[in-house]
Amino acid sequence: MCEIITKEFLLEIAIIFVKIGILFGAVMALAGILTWAERKMSALMQDRVGPNRASIFGFSLWGLFHPAADGIKMVAKEDFVPDKADKVLFTLAPMLALVPVFVILAFIPFGDYLQIGNLKIQLQISDLPLSLFLFLAISSLAIYGAFLGGWSAKNNFGLLGAVRAAAQMISYEVVLGLTLVGIILVYGSGSIQEIVKKQGEMLFGFLPSWGIVYQFPAFILFLVAAVAENKRTPFDIVEGESEIIGYFVEYSSMRFAMFMFSEFAEIVVVSMIASALFLGGWQVPFLNETGFAFPGGILITINHNIVALIQTTAFAGKTVFMAWLLLLIRWTLPRFRFDQLMKLCWKGLLPLSLANIVLTSAILQWLGSGK
Repeated sequence: MCEIITKEFLLEIAIIFVKIGILFGAVMALAGILTWAERKMSALMQDRVGPNRASIFGFSLWGLFHPAADGIKMVAKEDFVPDKADKVLFTLAPMLALVPVFVILAFIPFGDYLQIGNLKIQLQISDLPLSLFLFLAISSLAIYGAFLGGWSAKNNFGLLGAVRAAAQMISYEVVLGLTLVGIILVYGSGSIQEIVKKQGEMLFGFLPSWGIVYQFPAFILFLVAAVAENKRTPFDIVEGESEIIGYFVEYSSMRFAMFMFSEFAEIVVVSMIASALFLGGWQVPFLNETGFAFPGGILITINHNIVALIQTTAFAGKTVFMAWLLLLIRWTLPRFRFDQLMKLCWKGLLPLSLANIVLTSAILQWLGSGK
């Protein structure tokens, strides 16, 4: 009996590590491509060529070798540490910025399940009843990386950027959490996987029950708060190149690369969360466990593993679309002043998010579903 339990336990651990490897690899790859896509998008919008110098045997592949060239450049640069810096915190800060982003991946479902013989594999690393709250709790830890990065360097400009980052991230963390209360009220669950499953239902027989249908105002508020949390334009005051440089002013080599990569990895994670909560996640309209079921009784039976592949591909497509949208925002809107940013949060987004909660609760109560 002990031997059987041990084998099952080892198999479960092996499956978890495989899922971690798949998700980690996918996010790393997409984040690397986004560094190229952002520069290409800016070049397109500014009528330039963009990345095209890095090449192998004369082939540049539209500049796709630039992410690899960036990595080589970062490794080759001098790893500079200021004399007056707190060496321990200066080293830990980039890790504290990057690690929470990857921990959040454990709670994001990228599919339903695979059936291999008698083995049912859930396409999620950890499905917890309150995974949505854990996402908020862990994502808020990234503030320590930004703040300690500027404070530990003992640089006045870095400290100013760190203080700005702390004020901005704490403020918009409140709004980010409140925008998701409406989703919890509508679907009656704090589990991201359960919320995705409930989005598989159809309204009036043809309209998907996605979060964006029920909570469109919350979707807009969530995107604004998420961009501010990620310190991206138009909310990149903490690293304004023309003003204070930012909390990472003293960083170089791979330490700086960790800060930069955490930003792009966070774009991917935010896109995954937005897709799961507002765009149906891995759900595809009219697709269930056995195949497609269209209105009028039209059924198309498909092997479940093919269904799982379609669902996972749909989730990946939604994630890429959301990442593209966030990059588009980056090169479309001008930067706010810091006072405008804080005013937008406390006098604009916060009252709107509270109003959305009240309105959603009132509607659910009126429909007799708010029990």
